[in-house]
Amino acid sequence: MILSASDLKARLHAPEIVVAPGVYDALSASLAADAGFDTVYLSGASIAYTQLGRPDIGLVSVSEVNDVMSHIRERTELSVVVDGDTGFGNAMNVMRSVRLLERAGANAIQLEDQTYPKRCGHLRGKTLVPEEEMVGKLKAALDARDSDSTLIIGRTDAVAVEGTERAIERARAYREAGVDMLFIEGIRSDDDIASIMAEFRGQIPIMANMVEGGDTPLQNARALQERGFSLVIFPGALVRAFTHMAGQFFDILRRDGTTDAFRERMLDFGQLNEVLGTRKMLELGEKYDGR
Repeated sequence: MILSASDLKARLHAPEIVVAPGVYDALSASLAADAGFDTVYLSGASIAYTQLGRPDIGLVSVSEVNDVMSHIRERTELSVVVDGDTGFGNAMNVMRSVRLLERAGANAIQLEDQTYPKRCGHLRGKTLVPEEEMVGKLKAALDARDSDSTLIIGRTDAVAVEGTERAIERARAYREAGVDMLFIEGIRSDDDIASIMAEFRGQIPIMANMVEGGDTPLQNARALQERGFSLVIFPGALVRAFTHMAGQFFDILRRDGTTDAFRERMLDFGQLNEVLGTRKMLELGEKYDGR
């Protein structure tokens, strides 16, 4: 099932949690769709990793995220939650970013309260904008969207900077500003979860972030659903899997001078073209070539 923006909004208020793997281009999004997912998370970190070969430290621009979003929308009808970082500047930048990403096909846009340039939520040394400034940026995002079905997600990174209690206070202000979902990044413990859910469960959807080796202990979707989360993302998991696999691939190719020992772990030419839909595209082209 493919979710529209309004469908996604309804799903986030349903009992069953939405699981969104992280993607970074049209191919990874199409593979997620083929695997049966209806929602994906366009990860700014994964774009930095794959497009720039660099860490998630605020190097990616709104234009680069927008380009990837456009390619994904051309290829799939999946619901896409987009990592909008800080909105790439002040409230005016936020408004432009929201308009661009919504027109490119984003179903939800996440905005965070770090200073710009930001850094990965699981890296040390983050700094935050004042709460009042972030509230203004979120209100600007809500005003800029063309449709109320385009969700605005308010994220706070305050757990690592100011503590859990202060993170809850910030999240409360973002909820009061009118956001559709809250994302409290860098949750450290079950006690953190309990405090957060005591404040927000049943009032607004809450998002969870699973980062292998990050600050938040890994839990499966069922456990997170039972704790009260509405959406869980695995933003960088695919890049970690790909990087591990690619290292093995290059080691074998360098050692052997051939890919033969890796063949059972890769697609051949025909299989890849089947995944890409090559035959259907060529047949479509023939329909219009005048023959």
